[in-house]
Amino acid sequence: QVQLVESGGGLVQPGGSLRLSCVASGSIFRVYNMAWYRQVPGKQREWVAIITTGGYTNYIDSVKGRFTASTDNAKNTVYLQMNSLKPEDTAVYYCNKYPLSTAGSWGQGTQVTVSS
Repeated sequence: QVQLVESGGGLVQPGGSLRLSCVASGSIFRVYNMAWYRQVPGKQREWVAIITTGGYTNYIDSVKGRFTASTDNAKNTVYLQMNSLKPEDTAVYYCNKYPLSTAGSWGQGTQVTVSS
């Protein structure tokens, strides 16, 4: 069972930046498409960014041009660079396989709070 550990969240002012990291206990990024998801209380978890084994990326419309997903297979790590953050980006962020129906165990996530 692959374990995923997210980090890099925090409190940032609107317009600021954060880089999230997700470290996997095994080399899954070469085998599975991955996604960054986020969840706010009372709402369903939603995917934010997808990165395929071939390096193709896609983003939900609300983060296009601001977020960038990438992987470092040597480090078993997937990243999410988040720029020009907005209060509506506030959520707990997770990484896992994509699509959601294939997701394995969830990590603890990392809290991102965008507030002045």
